[in-house]
Amino acid sequence: MALVLARLLELLENIAPLRYAESWDKVGLLVDPNGNPALGVGRVLCTIDLTDAVLAEASERRVDLVVAYHPPLFKPLERLRQSVPEERVILQAVRAGLALYSPHTALDAAAGGVNDWLASAVGSGRVEPLSRITPDDPHVGLGRRVELAEPLAVDALVQRIKAHLQLPYVQLAQSERHASGEPVRSVAVCAGAGGSVLATATADLLLTGEMRHHDVRERVARGASVVLCGHSNTERGYLPILARRLEDLARGELEVRVARRDRDPLSTV
Repeated sequence: MALVLARLLELLENIAPLRYAESWDKVGLLVDPNGNPALGVGRVLCTIDLTDAVLAEASERRVDLVVAYHPPLFKPLERLRQSVPEERVILQAVRAGLALYSPHTALDAAAGGVNDWLASAVGSGRVEPLSRITPDDPHVGLGRRVELAEPLAVDALVQRIKAHLQLPYVQLAQSERHASGEPVRSVAVCAGAGGSVLATATADLLLTGEMRHHDVRERVARGASVVLCGHSNTERGYLPILARRLEDLARGELEVRVARRDRDPLSTV
């Protein structure tokens, strides 16, 4: 049971076309230690971040390729040193013959991708990108805006979000109008750090992983409420969906698993 690497890259492109990625992003096949497009790939591991722990798990599970949502190679590297964690994982991947792929913002923008999954947290309604990036597909673009089918109180909406993300706590900055009982009719969504994408969004509530303090205060002063869930908490729940989609496209020729040791670096204590 295996796919050639070139075919696997085609399947990943089918899910998240790399042309949808932001210009500053580093996406696609980032580490190709074998240089052979006909190389057989039988096992894939999906993770948000490639850490030492996830790399050890990949080795134990005899993985051929890691799909790391956040690019393991992002900032330009001037050196490769065993003593530096972000450089060490690249060295170890190369030594192990492990290929590394990142879809990042291409997967955010794609139809059925991370932001569509995050948007589903708030319930049913009309969903569209905050900003379209291709004229031929109205479902592709930055962030998402949800016009709720049924207006909801902030408290009820927060409970939906917590259930969807499987989080016991989120951070809420509630505007005066919502605190006084006015329901939420629209929600703007962006996975990860949504400050720039949500800067011009018009919605009653903003849902993202993290935003700057002053940006939160500004939006609340304008009448919007803000829900922050932690950067990777707004992304990690999509990994099982990505794994299933990739396995389905591979039609039994690929085993795709989600890393057990991948977790948000922050916890509430």
